[in-house]
Amino acid sequence: MADRKVLTGARVVLPTGVVDGGRVIVEDGRIAGSAPADTPALDLSGHWVVPGFVDMHNHGGGGASFTSGTAEDVLTGVHTHRLHGTTTVVASFVTGEMDFLAQRAGLLSEIAEQGDIAGIHFEGPFISPCRKGAHDETLLRDPDPAEVRKLIDAARGTAKMVTLATELPGGIDSVRLLAEQGVIAAIGHTDATYEQTVEAIDAGATVATHLFNAMPPLGHRAPGPIAALLEDDRITVELINDGTHLHPAALELAFHHKGSSRTAFITDAMDAAGFGDGSYQLGPMAVEVKDGVARLVEGGSIAGSTLTLDTAFKRAVTVDRLPVEAAVEAISANPARLLGVYDKVGSLEPGKDADLVVLDADFTLRGVMRKGEWIVEPDLG
Repeated sequence: MADRKVLTGARVVLPTGVVDGGRVIVEDGRIAGSAPADTPALDLSGHWVVPGFVDMHNHGGGGASFTSGTAEDVLTGVHTHRLHGTTTVVASFVTGEMDFLAQRAGLLSEIAEQGDIAGIHFEGPFISPCRKGAHDETLLRDPDPAEVRKLIDAARGTAKMVTLATELPGGIDSVRLLAEQGVIAAIGHTDATYEQTVEAIDAGATVATHLFNAMPPLGHRAPGPIAALLEDDRITVELINDGTHLHPAALELAFHHKGSSRTAFITDAMDAAGFGDGSYQLGPMAVEVKDGVARLVEGGSIAGSTLTLDTAFKRAVTVDRLPVEAAVEAISANPARLLGVYDKVGSLEPGKDADLVVLDADFTLRGVMRKGEWIVEPDLG
């Protein structure tokens, strides 16, 4: 007998717009087009139903690190973010020794193959020491295409993205290699000029890693990478919408230039996400989290975030005043398209996985479903 669930009464966000008093039918883990009239229904009147969130840049959560934790730790981090609506997550690494990163890629490729993560993102070691952020400068290296290829091969087809300072020696050739291999070349932790950034985009780069952060500020005589990344429709920009990494005016500027179709909300979360203040490690770097803000013990640089995507979504519509449909596109559909999984997730359409989030009228998370099973049973109080 088929496992069916019917959700009724909510404002449902579909690719075609918002449907008031909508009806979502789930059958055997997927969105279905119809159900027998006598199927019991869950009344979600006064709530929103949106697609499950897709996070393409995430380093961990729940006290667990994707860079250094065990396989069990990785699953703990994944589950932590699922509780906050992220039904699809890419595991991001920070800079480490090449052999260590290759070994980690092998471990996480198995987790990707079993469907618990959507792939792997290498943020480093091919980044600029001038814009290293929370990365160990002693482990940074130029993006030699042979070394980039070593990491891709170690991931056994699960590498989704590599962040590069494309102005470094080997950067443009590495972008071309990644494009040929079907891996996203992301420009980030970069000290590139405007002209160097344009060259990287022409070579095949398609993403800006956490736009504005870890790159030169926008200047009127030296516009740097930000101008090039904002003006080119081939680029999707990542945005960390936690109120710490970006001033609301910066987020508004990005949306003004890119629109909702070329933005992707990310967490850039570290293991403190969903876990609390205290002392942590981000790769080899010591981090102190205070009042939800993560900073390196040495130097004080912001070290990732403690953000979860339900918070980013709520902030987008209540503080930044984005239309709900635009927030959904930036937090679900666009990252799913970039990752090549939009045929399965990222929108509420028949045949896709039944990944969805239930929000109340104030956009607070009340329920999470993944592949037709409730991760968080709806709290309708």
